[in-house]
Amino acid sequence: MSNLKKGEFVGSLDCGTTSTRFIVFDKYADIVAQHQIEFPQYYPEPGWHEHDAVEIQASCDTCINEACKALEQGGWSKDSVKVIGITNQRETTVVWSRKTGKPLCRAIVWDDARTKNQVVHYEQLLKNKGIELEGGVVKKGDEGVKALRTLTGLPISTYFSAIKLRWMYEQHEAVRKAYEEDDLLFGTIESWLSYNLLGGVEKGIHITEVTNASRTLFMDIRTLQWSDQLLKFFGFPKRSILPKIVSSSEVVGEIAYGPLKGVPLGGLIGDQQGALVGNKCLKQGEAKCTYGTGAFLLFCTGENIVESEHGLLSTVAYQAGPNAKPAYALEGSIAVAGSAIKWLRDSMYMISSAAEVNTLASQVPSTGGVYFVTAFSGLLAPYWDPGAAGLLIGITAYTTPCHIARATIEANAFQTRAVIESMKLDSKTDLKHLKVDGGMTNGDVTMEILADVGGFRVIRPEMRESTALGSALLAGSAIKLFGWDITKPETLAEVNTRGNTEFEPKLAEVDRAKRWAGWQKAVERSRGWEEGIDE
Repeated sequence: MSNLKKGEFVGSLDCGTTSTRFIVFDKYADIVAQHQIEFPQYYPEPGWHEHDAVEIQASCDTCINEACKALEQGGWSKDSVKVIGITNQRETTVVWSRKTGKPLCRAIVWDDARTKNQVVHYEQLLKNKGIELEGGVVKKGDEGVKALRTLTGLPISTYFSAIKLRWMYEQHEAVRKAYEEDDLLFGTIESWLSYNLLGGVEKGIHITEVTNASRTLFMDIRTLQWSDQLLKFFGFPKRSILPKIVSSSEVVGEIAYGPLKGVPLGGLIGDQQGALVGNKCLKQGEAKCTYGTGAFLLFCTGENIVESEHGLLSTVAYQAGPNAKPAYALEGSIAVAGSAIKWLRDSMYMISSAAEVNTLASQVPSTGGVYFVTAFSGLLAPYWDPGAAGLLIGITAYTTPCHIARATIEANAFQTRAVIESMKLDSKTDLKHLKVDGGMTNGDVTMEILADVGGFRVIRPEMRESTALGSALLAGSAIKLFGWDITKPETLAEVNTRGNTEFEPKLAEVDRAKRWAGWQKAVERSRGWEEGIDE
């Protein structure tokens, strides 16, 4: 293989909710090689969603191996990959043994809703006993809720990792025993992947990246450190279970095995923040929405933490290096986006491929009065109702699968608009356009509906692997590859400039307002279906 060309590339391992991919980019963000595979999903009970962490790691190894083969088949030496980054599904919670390096139970996925009881318990605890802050000050009731939000940027919800870890501790004896014997390691997916890629038990590198750490309910988003007050509140005073928090862009070690052995790992970031960076939304006031399994809209607020009064999360957007100041964002998280289309395909058998939803929806000019509130596991932002239930309403004898397909796409657009309305109120800024990426954005009909329902311009880049590109930019920036520097957006001027497709709203304002009012009525009907406490 000595005749292979040597170049300079950056790799990104993108571990999503249903699939893993490894993409090799050049300095312009053109894709040189890639490989993607799906991994198994487990739904053992209604509302439960699990992953096997070992299967995820195996899928990542396969993607790296196959992408490196594709790189060589394209005439390039695998030594051309100078650094790699990781981007990952956030909040998904993994626990493993310090001694063996093996998981102690299946990972609980971010959209899993089994922890409703724990949520109610901690809400009551906050209300009645409160949370003890520094200096022994106790805040309870509304003050307690506000104190927790100020510390973490987050509400108590089934969504975040601390609540999932609590469930594991209470329900799995192996987890409880490991905690008591100081054998428990806790982390999100990038923590688990980096632990394995950098040498596993032998090296014992247990790290987490700051945007992922900011989604656990354990981290103070101002200091970027684990909070003893939060650990005590959630019943995990032992810090030894926690990984070391690192920035989004720094070399944390070298790959220990496989075709990329010796290559530095230089960028880690949660997938939604990765897409923010990949879309180059690095300045205050820039926003993007990624439509994958769920949908996530992030609005960059720069060095300022904006505390939302309208149901959004304050979160870390990225930290450009260990000594860099963090950038923050407001986030609206929608639990169900592409997964509703998957449901039409795999459970309802209404379509045979995800792309077919656009074909079906295009056959009718409207939903015929049908609304689909896709609350499969409650509603996230801006409603925060874990007891909301999925709801199809407005069905008549006139309704066809075409109307339901269109209502599924509209549900996504309405929820995006709900988040944007909240962002306008919190940021006091009107949104003129929205940059989009992710699998759902491939459908023109879906994008036209989004523009019509939202009343804003939708901008879709030609190269839409923004999530993977974000971690690649952070990894490249860590070693100053191609002169990239995340703190200087001008150094990224040549990245991903291949052009965009824009979708303008065409719906009359009176029709838009009427549909919006109908959506709000449907959401109200779906709310509070389950109270969250078992008998």
